[in-house]
Amino acid sequence: MKLIQNGTVLTPHRTIKSGGVLTENGKILEILERPMSNVPPGTEVTDAAGLYISPGFTDIHVHGGGGLSFDTASPDEIIKICMAHSRYGTTSILPTLSAAPIDNLCSAMDKIAAAKAKEAMILGVFLEGPFFSVNQRGAQALEYIIPPTDENVSRLLDHSSIIRMMGAAPEIPGGTELGLKLARRGITASIAHSDATFEDITKALEYGYTDVTHIYSGCSNVHRVNAYRVAGVVEAGLYFDDLTVQMIADGKHLPPSLLKLIYKCKGADRISLVTDGLAASASDIQEGAVFKQPNGEEVILEDGVIKMMDRKAFAGSCANMAGLVSNMVKLAGVPLAEAVKMASLTPAKVIGLKNKGCLAPGFDADIVLFDEDINVRMTMIRGNFVS
Repeated sequence: MKLIQNGTVLTPHRTIKSGGVLTENGKILEILERPMSNVPPGTEVTDAAGLYISPGFTDIHVHGGGGLSFDTASPDEIIKICMAHSRYGTTSILPTLSAAPIDNLCSAMDKIAAAKAKEAMILGVFLEGPFFSVNQRGAQALEYIIPPTDENVSRLLDHSSIIRMMGAAPEIPGGTELGLKLARRGITASIAHSDATFEDITKALEYGYTDVTHIYSGCSNVHRVNAYRVAGVVEAGLYFDDLTVQMIADGKHLPPSLLKLIYKCKGADRISLVTDGLAASASDIQEGAVFKQPNGEEVILEDGVIKMMDRKAFAGSCANMAGLVSNMVKLAGVPLAEAVKMASLTPAKVIGLKNKGCLAPGFDADIVLFDEDINVRMTMIRGNFVS
């Protein structure tokens, strides 16, 4: 057994001062309301010394880190990316692949599956594409955006055992029906890089779509068609309770005003904090560095965010999960326990996990200790400290 005690325990339902967590065989055995006086012999004890004891963070949208990208990494490099993010409290990770030739995506998924067999952090794969609206492609390479034909979809779904989530534009031909194909396989269908109208999204809900990828980024919003206003993905995402939304809370993609608006509309149960982190996240890559993405696009790290070289759009983030939690507290005024929930339990639920993201008996012993400024001091994954 392993015992972490003398810290402030954050559960989804309460905050316990001077509490603790007892684990055994990689699972949470008990939540303690006070320090344990009779510690069982042989128990490994960690004194939290007043730090917060939190569930580990679940990042369901991240492209890389530590200077490496999931699109091109070997199995060993994939594990290095995971370890880089673990230093910032991430204990579960959904490697995310950008639009690319189908053969490349299948090869990358095979490598992630090989890494998953060795690394407990890896949950599966998020395919962010390639079935997008060209108008909302953002930093995705135009030549890799293809239609969801039966052949294209089948080739990708041959790997459905590793796919946890797929992002697509439901308004393109075949996009709505794709939602059902994903839902039938237990894959979360997320509305991504979409130019859909509010009405398109209403129909997509009936066809299995349940999530919105990085709301406000790669999403249509209210616009005018002649004299008439037409609502888009953003408005539907905020309106429908049946939709969860991913939020890049790096303070760049979304200013504090929008962080507050999304939180007010959706609440902690329907928001997943995601890094959308590229290779520069959880790394030592410095401000001003120019580097190529796997799709060949050159980007620059500037003002704490990844930009296209013309500076007209963001290309991704260099965020980490602890930083997102901190931003929600400091920029948006969200209670700490709610910010933690958006970084742990909610994203786990979005992809159908029932044993992650919560400090409660029976859940995986994925735990992070951080201070008042949400600086991560220790990270435990499945009962083992890794940082």
